[in-house]
This record gives sequence, structure tokens and C-alpha cells, in this order.
Amino acid sequence: MVTGGDPMMRPDLFDILDYAVGSGLRTSFTPTTTRLVTSKALARLKETGVRRLAISIDGPRAEVHDSFRGFRGSFDIATRIARQAIEQGLSLQVNTTVSRFNVRLLDEMTDLVSRLGAVQWSLFFLVPTGRAAASDMITPEEHELAFHWLYDVSQRAPFDVKSTAAPAYRRVVIQRERERSATKAEQQPALAGAGYRYEDGLARPAKGVNDGKGFCFISHTGDVCPSGFLPLAAGNVRRESIIDLYRASPLFRRLRDTTALRGKCGRCEFREVCGGSRARAFALTGDYLAGDPSCVYEPGA
Repeated sequence: MVTGGDPMMRPDLFDILDYAVGSGLRTSFTPTTTRLVTSKALARLKETGVRRLAISIDGPRAEVHDSFRGFRGSFDIATRIARQAIEQGLSLQVNTTVSRFNVRLLDEMTDLVSRLGAVQWSLFFLVPTGRAAASDMITPEEHELAFHWLYDVSQRAPFDVKSTAAPAYRRVVIQRERERSATKAEQQPALAGAGYRYEDGLARPAKGVNDGKGFCFISHTGDVCPSGFLPLAAGNVRRESIIDLYRASPLFRRLRDTTALRGKCGRCEFREVCGGSRARAFALTGDYLAGDPSCVYEPGA
């Protein structure tokens, strides 16, 4: 995923994308919703072989989205880019940050994502980092209700559903599948279509991606972080191998060691598939191994 900031401002953007695709990487692109994203630019993106374009839309109407983003007209630009991406033959993904501003409007968002023709809706549950404030988060109880709602949507929506910074959703999926099937949690096809894991034919274990676990983030300066929401650098790609940093750095190894988790997350029977949001734990407690404050589940319940 090539994202920003605003990657469209880089004069070497298409060289980077050509190189990434030519190197065999499955490359997707997330632009900022500005007028730099023209039909001509989208056509050039298609030529590079980029697999998917993701655009952020955080409300079903302009007043909701623009208020959250802080720029009047942003909603109109975002929906225009989405429609032009479809016209250019690009696969469209809609990203939505779930916050107190839109948590009660998610049904309307579902309709908008469907009308735009997106193949995937990716819901980012707000982490209070950067410009985001803890007061903008939804409550732990609202997280739980949203996860159950999301599971229901994943069963009927004409697009794939994916969650980000919401590892507890995997626990909800397992619980709901147990209720449906009266079996244990080993029903891989059911889990694969429920928003956090997709079958790839390789029979990989059903362990969820988390900060530093199956995922890393490279900043515009080359810092390698566990994710864009967990601003702790293990090193820099200008000086060290990203492969070595991901595999061997103390930070990444610690994040992948579920026995190191503290609080509820350390005691939880779902810690291998969930593990709690390490980014949210760090943002709210200062300890990236602490229990996830957004989770209502009590281990053993």
C-alpha cells in the first residue's frame, strides 16, 4: 500500500509504482482527496498495474465527512475520485474511520459503499494518534456493538468487509460462528469471509494481523514502524534491511510474543487471534503491551 500524506505530490510517484509492480509486489494506492487526483492521473495509475485504489470516505453525507476531515468540499472530491476510478477500470476500496462522528450512521455508509461499486469496505476504528483525540473514539461498549453489526453486514453485503485497528472483531467472529454452527472455531471458510482473513489456498494458520505482526509501516523518512498508528521505529530502511528489522528487531519480536502481553490481553484465551490493538494500548496508556482499553470482553467469559 502506497499512501501518505499526499503521495500525488511526489514527482517520482509513478516511477515508484512502476518499480513496485515490476518487482512483483501486489501494490495498491491511497491518495489524499485533492484535485491532484484527475482522470488522467487515474489512467496512469491503471497503466502501472496498481491492483486497487482506496479512498477515504468518513460519512454518508458531505456535512458529516467534511466536518470530520476539516475541509469543505472534501466529500464531493472523494466521491468523484471513487466514480472516476471505477470508470478507469480500477478496483475500488472505501476506507472509513469509525468515530463518535459517524458510528450511528454506518447503515447509511453501507448503502453509499454499495452505490459507489466498491469491492471492499475497510473500517478503521479510530486510534488517538496524530490529530485524532481520545475523545473522538467510540466507547468500549460501542466497539462491541459495532463488531456484531459488522459481522451481520459481512454476511449480506455485495462487497468484502475488512477491519483495521480492531483485532477484537476476530473474537466476535469466532463467537458468532460458534453460535451459528454449534462447533468449535475451526471452520476456516466461515472465518475467511467474515472480514479479517481470506483463504489463499496455502492452509496458513488463522492468526490475525496486528501491529508488527504480519504488518509493518515505512514512513516517508524510511522509519520502519509496527503500523502507521504505532509510531515507534525499529530502525530505518536507509541504513538497515527491512527484512532483518521485521524478523529480528526487539520491538517487532516483542510485539509478536503474546506471552508478553499484560492485563486482560495477557490472560485472554483469544490472544493468538486477537491480541488487542497494540497501537491503541500505547496511545491511551503509554505501554504498547498493555491491555486494549477499548475491549469489553472479560477473559474466560
